[in-house]
Amino acid sequence: MDTPILILLISLLLSSLPPLFSIPSPQDTLPTSSSLSVSDVLISANGTFSAGFYNVGENAYCFSIWFTEPTSDGNLTVVWMANRDQPVNGKRSKLSLLKSGNLILTDAAQFTVWSTNTKSISPLQLQLLYTGNLVLRNQNGSVWESFDSPTDTLLPNQALTRNSKLVSSRSHKNFSSGFYSLFFDYDNVLRLLFDGAEASSLYWPDPGLVSWQAGRSTYNNSPTAAFNSSGYFRSSDHFKFNASDFGIEVWRRLRIDADGNVRLYSLDEGKRIWTVSWQAISQPCKIHGVCGSNAMCNYVHQGENAGRECSCLPGSPSFGDPFYLRLPKASVTFYENRTQEIGLHCPRTTQNLTLDRGYKKPKQNGTLQFMVWFASAFGGFEIICICFVWLLLYKTQQRSSENTQNYLQVVSGFRKFTYAELKKATRNFREEIGRGGSGIVYKGVLSDRRVAAIKRLSEANQGEAEFFAEVSIIGRVNHMNLIEIWGYCVEGNHRLLVYEYMECGSLGENLISGTLDWEKRFDIAVGSARGLAYLHEECLEWVLHCDVKPQNILLDSNFQSKVSDFGLSKLVNRGGGGNNSSFSRVRGTRGYMAPEWISNLPITSKVDVYSYGVVVLEMVTGKSPMTMGGQGSGNTGEMEQRGLVKWVREKMNGNGENELWLDEIIDPVMKGKCDLRKMGILVQVALECVKEDKDARPTMSQVIERLLPH
Repeated sequence: MDTPILILLISLLLSSLPPLFSIPSPQDTLPTSSSLSVSDVLISANGTFSAGFYNVGENAYCFSIWFTEPTSDGNLTVVWMANRDQPVNGKRSKLSLLKSGNLILTDAAQFTVWSTNTKSISPLQLQLLYTGNLVLRNQNGSVWESFDSPTDTLLPNQALTRNSKLVSSRSHKNFSSGFYSLFFDYDNVLRLLFDGAEASSLYWPDPGLVSWQAGRSTYNNSPTAAFNSSGYFRSSDHFKFNASDFGIEVWRRLRIDADGNVRLYSLDEGKRIWTVSWQAISQPCKIHGVCGSNAMCNYVHQGENAGRECSCLPGSPSFGDPFYLRLPKASVTFYENRTQEIGLHCPRTTQNLTLDRGYKKPKQNGTLQFMVWFASAFGGFEIICICFVWLLLYKTQQRSSENTQNYLQVVSGFRKFTYAELKKATRNFREEIGRGGSGIVYKGVLSDRRVAAIKRLSEANQGEAEFFAEVSIIGRVNHMNLIEIWGYCVEGNHRLLVYEYMECGSLGENLISGTLDWEKRFDIAVGSARGLAYLHEECLEWVLHCDVKPQNILLDSNFQSKVSDFGLSKLVNRGGGGNNSSFSRVRGTRGYMAPEWISNLPITSKVDVYSYGVVVLEMVTGKSPMTMGGQGSGNTGEMEQRGLVKWVREKMNGNGENELWLDEIIDPVMKGKCDLRKMGILVQVALECVKEDKDARPTMSQVIERLLPH
């Protein structure tokens, strides 16, 4: 009697203890200080999705999310992977939710392969929702979601944003990252990119079309794209579509496949198969790199494999078919079985007729043979000498090129970087610190430990020599109020510039945060004027900036202003009198552009003077010209900065006393903390800079003369 009671007590005690290392049975939640082993699985409340370790090879696993029910062929449909490029061992690997709030994936060797890099004071739990979203949450809400970092698949109502992208797998059986990606480009347009080992290119929408010609819009500050369960997809760039079975409530998934095409799949619950209900590219041969670097893509319209077919290029060596050799005339003397003997009789049964060939060795002339051997030997020696001389010249030219490069590095103060160097410095272009119409800026650490700002140009069609000629001119520009350029990169289609990194960011960021007092703003106005005056009047080459705005005025650790992005401006010949009408398109930022751009007048340095005046008014008032428009109709780009200028002039003309109207326009952050006399002079100079008539505006050197005595 005592033994059964003891066993019962022990079993009750063991059942009441919490799990120490892994969850005992399938559920949808993983609590803090728990872990999942390779054999454990989380299952959503509706049973549709499962999360656990998915086998991708022999003793290789990736922590993944998949549809619980397999398809008709027995395969599981994976929708997300955490460590697709670094599978873990099948033994002793686990996913752990630490007390610190970090979710980590460790291999059998106990090193961290993947983590969410999250922290939380309050307890967390990991839950697999019925939508397929794996969420790490505490009592205040979610801390991390798998929907925010997709791999190659989107589920219904999962948003693709500027901070996320879809990357294809290498193949149908290789789940590691492939060469194709779907993402929002710097112009906020949804695009498809082929990024191969030797080349990269955009191929959807058609790169030959301007965005609006392809039905896309670039006017959106928060790009996002998603689809609902009915099959309706909508993107912020105005791209949208309906699935072919639109309206039917079935499970769907949007996936960028290994062949570079984006397809929307719908699940047939009865047959357990996924069918394509939409695809981005109907002609698969238009996908870049789809057949590799040395193959040709053809369309096949018959048979089970109708669609795309890859084949070798015409003219490639192939010895599968019959081939023929040409024989010397002197060697073939006769055929024993002649045509006359064979006759012209054609029986119904096929006969193989053999023509026996007889060969007679021709008489050899000893003198002629010696001359041939001598000429061959002399020719071979001559070829060897030519190759040796060519190799010597090539080495000399290469050494001279290296010396020239070293000389230019010493003289101009900047050097040529390789693309691999900059890719490593930016950790594969991970940390974005700014973007504009000319490209995206990333933070990086160079090999000599210097922190740099690395700009990846989006419009650079010049050859290497032309690009270097332009960059070398910019590299020789040296002024305390101009950003310093350290180097450049030209490899294939890649064009990058390397600048010094500015710790305090841009003037625009500091105006928004309200960290600048009156003295700093006045010094920034003077410093920016000095930099622009140097570009306009003191350089060997006149440089028009064409995009003066707070985002292009950077501040160092001492809040010393430095004008940036002048390296992408239009270089003007000093002999041209400062006029330039060769701009192929409007340049600059809406809200800061001079009237000349809209009126199609000659472009001079006065366009920078106008933009500088708008920037000064923004520093004084704390109001952006982008928020002062909205009245009337017509060209909104022209009305926005007019709204700020008009508002300041109305305040000045409406109150006779200087202190009264200045007090009305001044940034509330500076009220009672500034010199109103110097403020009045600064505003008057700014209003002169933004006059409609370009000839009535002062030069930047005249602006400095007005400000420096004060």
